[in-house]
Amino acid sequence: MTNDLPNKQLVARSFGQAAAHYDDVAILQRQTADELLDRLSLVTLQPQQILDLGAGTGRNLSLLAKRYPKAQLFALDIATAMVKHARKNHQKQVGFKRWLPNSKPVQFLTGDAEKLPLADNSMDLIYANLALQWCDPRTSFAEIQRVLRPDGLLMFTTLGPDTLHELRQSWAEVDDYPHVNLFYDMHDVGEAMMAANLAEPVLDTDRYTLTYDTAMALMKDLKILGARNVNTTRRRGLTGKQTMNNVAKAYEQFRENGVLPATYEVVYGHAWAGNKQQQQRQEDGSIAIPISKIQRRRS
Repeated sequence: MTNDLPNKQLVARSFGQAAAHYDDVAILQRQTADELLDRLSLVTLQPQQILDLGAGTGRNLSLLAKRYPKAQLFALDIATAMVKHARKNHQKQVGFKRWLPNSKPVQFLTGDAEKLPLADNSMDLIYANLALQWCDPRTSFAEIQRVLRPDGLLMFTTLGPDTLHELRQSWAEVDDYPHVNLFYDMHDVGEAMMAANLAEPVLDTDRYTLTYDTAMALMKDLKILGARNVNTTRRRGLTGKQTMNNVAKAYEQFRENGVLPATYEVVYGHAWAGNKQQQQRQEDGSIAIPISKIQRRRS
């Protein structure tokens, strides 16, 4: 795995700046969050402690609370401003109910998935929707394994390398710098899960396509979402108007039925807290995942 790791300070700053208007354009994030919640209905698990990892604006907290009313919820995000926004949103959603005797107030935390501010064996369920793509997978999965209790469950989505391939190709026709964030392949994600000793990992992918009238509209939405270019080898400084016009012109090659597509490759995955003694390494030190556990969904 050789992806250009993102600058975490820039990630936190970008998402913090995006907090106020994030939900206005978070179409994909809502779709994948709902699908991930639906998948939880297939699991017979009654968690006592749940971590919403990468909680963002807190949109999914009330949905998790409805599904698991007896659980204690923890909401963690890398951006302090996003955590504050999530707390305010959640208070509005639950209203006076948060003062009832049996209510369990959500615990809000600022932290990085690569260094979780949580005790070992403290969570029964970790729900992470489109958060882990900003992390080194080996480090973040190792932290998740540390925090999960025995028989605890990780349910997550992340982005694959075909995400925004149209925008990436359009930029490539203009200059040689990386302008679109790079994401890990599904098989790299699976290897990282096994390396962290997570048990019975299952992965599949799905593709989502959002459409725009112009390339500028897409790039505006990405800016509002806080999904800016955080590659360490990105070009520094402002991008000129002529360069942006050239990118928009190059993007026109993808126009179909009057609109421009923006493709997202979403990786869905889950795994259980594993036992180190159950890890099976090959003679060359690699870790094998049965092909039956890795699937590619067709849209």
